[in-house]
Amino acid sequence: MTDLEPVAPAQPVMPAWEYAPAPESKDIVRLEDRYGLFIAGEFVEPKSGRWFPTIDPSNETVLAEVAEAGEEDVDVAVTAARSAYVTAWRDLPGSERAKYLYRIARALQERAREFAVLESMNGGKPIKESRDVDLPLAAAHFFYYAGWADKLEYAFPAMKPTPLGVAGQVIPWNFPLLMAAWKLAPALAAGNTTVLKPAETTPLTALLLGEVIQQAELPPGVVNILTGAGATGASLVGHPDVDKVAFTGSTEVGKQIRRAVAGTSKHLTLELGGKAANIVFEDAPIDQAVEGVVNGIFFNQGHVCCAGSRLLVQEPVFEELLEKLKVRLGTLRVGDPLDKNTDVGAINSRAQLEKIGELVASGVEEGAVMYQPPCELPERGFWFAPTLFTGVSQSHRIAREEIFGPVLSILTFRTPEEAVEKANNTPYGLSAGIWTEKGSRILWMAERMRAGVVWANTFNRFDPASPFGGYKESGFGREGGRHGLEPYVRLEPVS
Repeated sequence: MTDLEPVAPAQPVMPAWEYAPAPESKDIVRLEDRYGLFIAGEFVEPKSGRWFPTIDPSNETVLAEVAEAGEEDVDVAVTAARSAYVTAWRDLPGSERAKYLYRIARALQERAREFAVLESMNGGKPIKESRDVDLPLAAAHFFYYAGWADKLEYAFPAMKPTPLGVAGQVIPWNFPLLMAAWKLAPALAAGNTTVLKPAETTPLTALLLGEVIQQAELPPGVVNILTGAGATGASLVGHPDVDKVAFTGSTEVGKQIRRAVAGTSKHLTLELGGKAANIVFEDAPIDQAVEGVVNGIFFNQGHVCCAGSRLLVQEPVFEELLEKLKVRLGTLRVGDPLDKNTDVGAINSRAQLEKIGELVASGVEEGAVMYQPPCELPERGFWFAPTLFTGVSQSHRIAREEIFGPVLSILTFRTPEEAVEKANNTPYGLSAGIWTEKGSRILWMAERMRAGVVWANTFNRFDPASPFGGYKESGFGREGGRHGLEPYVRLEPVS
């Protein structure tokens, strides 16, 4: 009888799961060939006579031509805002102002899909982020401040709040609609009128918001929207009849604005750059922390002022976390912003792509070790693969400068004291994250960190009732919550 060789049991073959394309339709968006300036409740031609193209950064296709406001246009808009303030808005009861804010909030909800698609087309961010984050939060801010409009005396006990007047508001390109809501809602609730200047690369959702302003039947001139580049913003900031300036953007431009308003009576708030530390302790739930790290830096392609771009890992878990993080990066889907499966969309502009590339090259030159997962990038448009660096020292540019892209710098630490020292070793102070199972450690760390917002076992969580803002070169003033009303009112003691 012949002995039979033992046969190993057959191993089941696991199917390869691939995501099928799931594009969101563009049909809901109706693009105009040209967009004028929104002044005194109407879209008008620019007195400057200048126009510029705005594109889809995922394919470089021109979406529309947009008006470029000059000094004369700025003057007309500020004059309209002043007239509306004096004749229609300042003395309107808070309960009546609230009705308009509720109308805007409901219109944003009703037209959420239209806004989300346009936001992704003009900005490059994944549709699931525009749909699930930007639009719900924008509507929520209008709802929230509508509730405060007739309760301002309760927001500031023993004080009499009165509006400042005309607010000039300059917003960035990373969250165009959401930043407009952050600026407009508290200003309007407090009784101010506004002139809003969106970023030159992402003007379209702000202009669509102008249609919502018309739909809500706000008195003409209460909200005015001027498109243009830096010169337009500078004219607005420097206009002598602007009482309040609010700016979100780069620290460099924020410094220029602060110098421009120095010596004037203008009120000022600045929400500027960041270089947030996301700190993972050895007792943290590692898988949960990995998801938080990915959300902290790769959300919106890293185009987030509070992005967790510095990862500080306690040495005993560094190797384990790094391995899991590399695996997770390999699952991120980079591509069409309108595909519902996309995790990382297009970089907002060629200029920003070049800045990211230059800083990443400096990291390699200075000796850091770069890792990028296998990633096939589209041929057209502006794209950058998710990137992480190890072997980073605190002197490296990638650990000091705001990259504003999908690039993570990883450092290690041994003790909580070292983590605090490294986290605070930055000119910025906007946000931070702490990952640990010990509540006492969370409180100990948060007390010692110079960051305006500290998240615990999560990252990039926002709520209209929660204030947001920074320290040091990340700016001053707060947006959101009751604190977000204060920059838009003049407070006098009740006699």
